[in-house]
Amino acid sequence: MSINVVPQALEKLIESLRKLPGIGQKTATRLALHLLRKPVAEARGLARDIQGLHESIRLCSNCFAFSEQDPCAICADTRRDPKQVCVVEEPGDLMAIEKTGTYKGKYHILHGVLSPMDGIGPGEIKVDALVTRVRNQEVEEVLIATSSTVPGEATASYLVNRLQSTGVKVTRLACGIPMGMDIKYADELTLASAIRSRQKA
Repeated sequence: MSINVVPQALEKLIESLRKLPGIGQKTATRLALHLLRKPVAEARGLARDIQGLHESIRLCSNCFAFSEQDPCAICADTRRDPKQVCVVEEPGDLMAIEKTGTYKGKYHILHGVLSPMDGIGPGEIKVDALVTRVRNQEVEEVLIATSSTVPGEATASYLVNRLQSTGVKVTRLACGIPMGMDIKYADELTLASAIRSRQKA
């Protein structure tokens, strides 16, 4: 009869951490043991921070960015160009582009890409909201900044087709982003170059 040497509470935490992206069994175990060695106050502070994510953060009703206010800080900023909208897959992509300091327009976050194999169609991402926004807010240019992965490219092509009827200028990120690369992992100089060299889709 084998004895379970891992306390149940620790095992539950390890299993929860394993559900995070990029976290395997060894990393989850190391993180759980690290948290266990920390003072109780520090662990409780982390738990409060995690709980606060869902209590304090919501989606901006205009661009669907994560924000503590609605509209978000970028949508509310009158210095940003409302006629230019950059479409990205996830909030992490917005953060990557903002770090470049190159883009001065506004954003639209899809919260995913088209992936029929996973049951993700146009209705599961924020495509209809983008088309409505372009029609209602006098947007002049939509910069599609999806990743150069197969799902990212498929989503970009679909967006180009959906936006044709609006008459808006549609551009894509140009040189600098390698095929198959997730945009959030591109360095700032490469991403800035791609934004400046964008081309008509």
